[in-house]
Amino acid sequence: MRRRAEVTQKKPLPEGLHRDTLAVRTALPASQWGENSEALYLTSGFTQPDAETMAHRFANPQEGYTYGRTSNPTVTSFEQRLAVMEGTEAAIGTSTGMAAILLLGMGALKAGDHVVCSQSVFGSTLNLFAKEFGKFGVASTFVAQTDLAQWREALRPNTRLLFAETPTNPLTEVCDIRALADLAHGAGALLAVDNCFCSPALQRPVELGADFIIHSGTKYLDGQGRVMAGAICTSDKWVNEVFAPIVRTAGMTLAPFNAWVVLKGLETLGIRMQAQCANALAIAKFLQAHQAVTRVYYPGLASHPQHELAMRQQSGLGGAVLSFDVRGDGPESLRRNAFRVIDSAEVMSIATNLGDTKTIITHPATTSHGRLTEAQRQAAGIGQGLIRLAVGLEHVNDIQADLQRGLGQI
Repeated sequence: MRRRAEVTQKKPLPEGLHRDTLAVRTALPASQWGENSEALYLTSGFTQPDAETMAHRFANPQEGYTYGRTSNPTVTSFEQRLAVMEGTEAAIGTSTGMAAILLLGMGALKAGDHVVCSQSVFGSTLNLFAKEFGKFGVASTFVAQTDLAQWREALRPNTRLLFAETPTNPLTEVCDIRALADLAHGAGALLAVDNCFCSPALQRPVELGADFIIHSGTKYLDGQGRVMAGAICTSDKWVNEVFAPIVRTAGMTLAPFNAWVVLKGLETLGIRMQAQCANALAIAKFLQAHQAVTRVYYPGLASHPQHELAMRQQSGLGGAVLSFDVRGDGPESLRRNAFRVIDSAEVMSIATNLGDTKTIITHPATTSHGRLTEAQRQAAGIGQGLIRLAVGLEHVNDIQADLQRGLGQI
């Protein structure tokens, strides 16, 4: 039988470390075995040393582990790492990104409250606010993402929350986070920002006044399209006193395995985003010069309406998602040409996800925004000729050749 070595716990991390270092090192202390890669705790329950301790931990869930729906050490490590990267006091993990928005609504809103939301957010987010929350007496007004006057005019005495996604999916519209935060706080409301596209590697909304940062960990936080995950980053008070009790009751719990996968994904987030943003900019310039393309939507291009704002808010990078319109003579022609480009792909993946190391090409009008009404799609600027690219880590020349294969047929 092998002898068990005595293991010394790691020292606490020093103050002032760079975000890239925190992305690798922030987690719960190692177990008695001293693992260097954070442990995966696959267990639904936790034994207790005695009845008194068990009673205390059930009454104070933040002070110990009792049951998997309440908390788990692997999930805690993910939450701590994401929070420190976003610059918030705390974070709470959820089963998906949409579950995080559901949790936000359940915790921050009640019947009779009013929400002002960008009309350009993800289609499921639109439906969640307009339909599902509406069933329970929460009213929502949808406004143009970049028109601050519309946000201001939509405010009511009962407005409780402003919700923005920046950049938006799929047109990459960028809102002024600080201006929206000032507007919300001046009206006695709160601001939530979906930071899925940029991630904390590019953008930290809390530094610009946001109260809640929403994440779909399924996207860039994981980075390889492996698992579903979500999170809200905010203050200790909101996490421990509002959101955690709802998760315990409603059960939109993040699975430990998924938390572990995303936890490890965070370690490479910074370098992945740098490389994917560089690829995206090169592809955007290629498309902008192509005769079969009428418009490119990418914040890294000087032609983008919010280019300067994006460069200030997004650490000087445009992100890894772009969209473009192909030429056509009407809705049917536009859709046919868009499908031709997509179907010609031999390297890119035809899918609806984003944030993967593999480049993904999709048709928003029939996929991510397919369940919206035509009026909603028109209001969001999503036409039949629009194609979205989530640029990955393939060599940029191969991505361009894949696009040219279809564009050359238009």
